[in-house]
Amino acid sequence: MVQIRSKRELAAMRKSGELTSRVLFELTKHVKPGVSLLELNNIAEELTLSFGAKPAFKGYLGFAHSLCTSVNEHVVHGIPSERKLAEGDVVGLDFGLVFNGFFGDSAVTVGVGKISDKARKLLQITKDSLYAAIDASREGNTLKDIAKAIEQTVKPHQYGIVREFVGHGIGTRLHEDPQVANYEAGASNLKLKAGMTIAIEPMVNEGTHRVRVLGDKWTVTTDDGGLSAHYEHTIAITDSEPEILTNWTMVLDEAKTTQDIEIIKKGAYGQRGSNPS
Repeated sequence: MVQIRSKRELAAMRKSGELTSRVLFELTKHVKPGVSLLELNNIAEELTLSFGAKPAFKGYLGFAHSLCTSVNEHVVHGIPSERKLAEGDVVGLDFGLVFNGFFGDSAVTVGVGKISDKARKLLQITKDSLYAAIDASREGNTLKDIAKAIEQTVKPHQYGIVREFVGHGIGTRLHEDPQVANYEAGASNLKLKAGMTIAIEPMVNEGTHRVRVLGDKWTVTTDDGGLSAHYEHTIAITDSEPEILTNWTMVLDEAKTTQDIEIIKKGAYGQRGSNPS
């Protein structure tokens, strides 16, 4: 059953979304050659607990960590480990938390140091597809309109859109109805209504759309070993413009350090119209 959120519930979800964006923004500052995936996980967990929130993923269906870290050909659900990031890698950071009973969920894909032109393009097109989907998330439109927006953004570049993993409703549980597919044929005609809250998360591969799950039962990888990118925002459907609950605007407005300002100049990973470094 799809939930319609009250004003009070939406206010609570804005706070959860803000805290989620704060954690992801902090993580992007630590993505550099030599940093391990486990270090990033620990930063995310410590910061979350300092907010009085709880990591949403830790313990979920047996997942042992607070952050999903997916490097290069890994699509989603990568398990943090002692693996150290190297120059030219791209790493997907998928993170969620729960605060006062409401969830936030968001993901960005970050370049490590200097990345290739093909990696930069994949990241940009994937992020563009997320914002196209958000623009289509208007009252009276359908889930198929969201999927169509993603597909129309990605298809001209001959990238593969992952089909087996999709976005979802979110609120008092991490995953709620409805499923939010990223390709038109897999999406329903469910109409969007004001008060609905959903997580949109296109996963785009530079080659085939086909994926497989590794032996750890979590890590999803591209079937052909090509790069993958993943972006996600939690949004609310309103009677006018869609509202991004995990928007980075507040975080960026408060940025004062030289490092923060440099990230903004390069282009914040969670913002519309910015370029991944």
